[in-house]
Amino acid sequence: MNIDNIRFDEKGLVTAIVQDAVTKAVLTLAYMNRESLERSIETGETWFFSRSRQELWHKGATSGNTQKIIEMTYDCDGDAILVLVNPNGPACHNGTVSCFTNSLYATQSNAAENDSAANYEILTKLEQVIKEREQQRPEGAYTTYLFEKGVDKILKKVGEEAAEVIIAAKNRDSEELKWEAADLIFHLFVLLREQELSFSEILSVLEERHTKK
Repeated sequence: MNIDNIRFDEKGLVTAIVQDAVTKAVLTLAYMNRESLERSIETGETWFFSRSRQELWHKGATSGNTQKIIEMTYDCDGDAILVLVNPNGPACHNGTVSCFTNSLYATQSNAAENDSAANYEILTKLEQVIKEREQQRPEGAYTTYLFEKGVDKILKKVGEEAAEVIIAAKNRDSEELKWEAADLIFHLFVLLREQELSFSEILSVLEERHTKK
C-alpha cells in the first residue's frame, strides 16, 4: 500500500472498516491517522486514532483482543481503508464479536444468516471465556484445573472426549452425540489456548483449503 495514495481529511484522519478475513463479518469502524496507519503496516496489527482521547491506540493492548492484519486495501477515492483481519477475541468493548449488533432493518431471508452469525459468536465467546480463565485462574473453576494440570491432562481429556464422540456416533445416539461433541469442542478450545493458537487461525486454514478446491 502506498500511503501517499490515501486521502486524509481536514483532521488528518481516514475511515478504517475492519472485517473478519474468514467470516467476512464487519467487526468495527474506526479511524486512522498517518502514524497509526504506518504502525499498522509495520506491526501487522491494527492501530487506530481515538478522536475522543486524541491519541493512538493499539487494538487489544489491554484486553488482549488484538487483530492480525491479513490485507489492507483502499477505495477508488482513497478516503476509506478496508482492513481484513484475524481477530484474537471480540472486536467490541461490550464483548461482542462485532460492534454492529443493533438491528435497524432486516429482510426475512436474512434471518438464517443472522442465526449463523450468532452461532459463530458462541464459539468466539467460548474462546474468550477460556482465555480469561487461563489468565485469571479463578479458584474452583474446571478450566483453571485443566490449565494448572498442564498440557498432558488437556491432551488426555481431548482424547477421552474424542473417544466418547466415536462411541455415541457408533451407537447412533444423537442426543448423546451432541453432548459429547460439545465437550470435545470445549476441550479442543482449551488446548488451542494452551498452545497459543487462536480459533481464527484454524478458520483461515479451512478457508484456504476451500478456496483451493
